[in-house]
Amino acid sequence: MTTTTGGTDQGSRVPSTGATRWLMLGVATLGFVVNFWAWALLSPLGPLFRDTGTLGTLSESDVSLLVAVPVVVGSLGRIVVGALTDRFGGRVMFPLVSLATVVPVLFVAFVALDSYALLLVGGFFLGIGGTAFAVGVPFVNAWFPPEKRGLAVGIFGAGMGGTAISALTTVKLYDGLGHRAPFLITAAALAAYGILAWLVLRDAPGRSIPTTPLGQRLAATARLPITWQACVLYAVAFGGYVAFSVYLPAYLKTAHGLTPADAANRMAGFVVVAVVMRPVGGWLADRIGAIQVLGVGFAVVTVCAAIAAGTPPLEAGGTVAFLAMAAALGMGSGATFALVAQVTEPSRVGGVTGLVGAAGGLGGFVPPLVMGYVYGRTDSYAIGLWLLAAAAAATLVLTFTVVSRTVAQHKENAV
Repeated sequence: MTTTTGGTDQGSRVPSTGATRWLMLGVATLGFVVNFWAWALLSPLGPLFRDTGTLGTLSESDVSLLVAVPVVVGSLGRIVVGALTDRFGGRVMFPLVSLATVVPVLFVAFVALDSYALLLVGGFFLGIGGTAFAVGVPFVNAWFPPEKRGLAVGIFGAGMGGTAISALTTVKLYDGLGHRAPFLITAAALAAYGILAWLVLRDAPGRSIPTTPLGQRLAATARLPITWQACVLYAVAFGGYVAFSVYLPAYLKTAHGLTPADAANRMAGFVVVAVVMRPVGGWLADRIGAIQVLGVGFAVVTVCAAIAAGTPPLEAGGTVAFLAMAAALGMGSGATFALVAQVTEPSRVGGVTGLVGAAGGLGGFVPPLVMGYVYGRTDSYAIGLWLLAAAAAATLVLTFTVVSRTVAQHKENAV
């Protein structure tokens, strides 16, 4: 059991602060939007760089690596940032992460836009923005009572729609206002949010604060059964979302012959559906149980990925398959963290969130690389999509066996 100081266990009592807790949720969600916007800046530009030759001759694998690097760094960084949030709180960590992300955004704008190697360096540090997720979940979780945490964390998770802002605006700003424009606008938004967060955000009264060393807490968190189980669930659910949100423009352009702008717009539609369904997944998990919601989500992904593997025309089933996958992945992502909030001690939520969030991001890092590698050798995306279908089917089995037993055991212990 982690030693805590500074208040009561919020699993049993959360202060009744009505409007304040919803204000905190709103500001935290805005921070997630802005940081994910920055995190995804390179994704829409990858196919454009390849087509224009601005960075020299780029292969499909080169583009995949460029858009995947921020994902893996943002994912691994969540492990430490989540644990630091348990200790220092979201009021400190949200401004810190947001202002730190300004630096790589400006580096890309003024130093790296004509060099593939420097863009990889800039993309590495853009990953800082991706760690904001591990700040927001424990912050929001502490403000809400257990019966509302699924909905609250789901609403916060909808901030992943920041990637849609990037998809819709980056190429247009890059072409219309100058190559530096999308980065300068994003840097300004990050700086403004950092100031806003410092002035407005407050940690929940009675927040449990761990006092044991960081390494010891991470090790204890990693040994919790729910940690590795939620890691698998999130690696498939959110990992699938991240993989499509960063790679879908390249896939649509290559497999279906769309223009970069049209591909980016369709990717934004995929993101919007997933974003809308994330709080729905959290809300449903509060009402009918996370296991049932996750089961439906992974079943839909299995079927739709198998359909997409046949590369049906977009107007003849292809679009429906991808949008249904988006809905299922968003719903599954929301239900996963509803599950974490329901069965995890409040003082450990940040640590669990960091590890689970890292798994989700890493789940999004691998597929673009696999898709690019396989396509470069087979001129087909089918293998990658069949692998997604198989992973979702295996996760469906895990959900109704091992994870279900963990939930049942937690309920027995709580009685």
